[in-house]
Amino acid sequence: MRRTGRLPLEELTPFLFEPPKTVGPCNWSAVFSADRPLEVEIGFGKGLFLVNSAKARSDVNFLGIEIARKYQLFAATRLAKRQLQNVRLVKADARAFLRDFVAPATFQAVHVYFPDPWWKRRHLKRRVFTSDFAAECERTLKPGGQLHVATDVQKYFELINRLIELHTRLRLLPQGGTNDEQPTPDFLTNFERKFRAQGKPIYRVSYERDS
Repeated sequence: MRRTGRLPLEELTPFLFEPPKTVGPCNWSAVFSADRPLEVEIGFGKGLFLVNSAKARSDVNFLGIEIARKYQLFAATRLAKRQLQNVRLVKADARAFLRDFVAPATFQAVHVYFPDPWWKRRHLKRRVFTSDFAAECERTLKPGGQLHVATDVQKYFELINRLIELHTRLRLLPQGGTNDEQPTPDFLTNFERKFRAQGKPIYRVSYERDS
């Protein structure tokens, strides 16, 4: 498989977003070239979901948050080669970024696909899905906005659902479960493509904020 060659940093800069130096809500109209509904993907990895979503839905702005710089630059190269102007990528801890820089009722949708479960006790602090994170998802969603989650780990899937049900008032949508409502292949993440090729079950769920 041919690797994606990284473009010079100056060509990637328009797709990169630096967190503000002081805490406070971001002005998304200034970040993006057009004022559109905003969706966020937490932990975008190599950026496949963002690339295909941005191509298919030019009427939506997408923010990607990823803690690894190498993936930020890899995904930015994909975006730059396709000149997808409706995506910005930030290197940050998503839990802190939502808390410090995102105003209430900002996102039309929050996407969290294949987060690392971090089972070892010493690594639990790295896990993205906590009670606080579930509450931040609710806070930052617009009324009618949706939270979409997918994982290949059943125990983590069950934990995520418990956290959402215990710590938010988000409403469970009827679709979900194992390999239910399968997305178009172009929208799959790299992880999901790999797991499906291995025949592994995929657990997905969606919630909605009513008010």
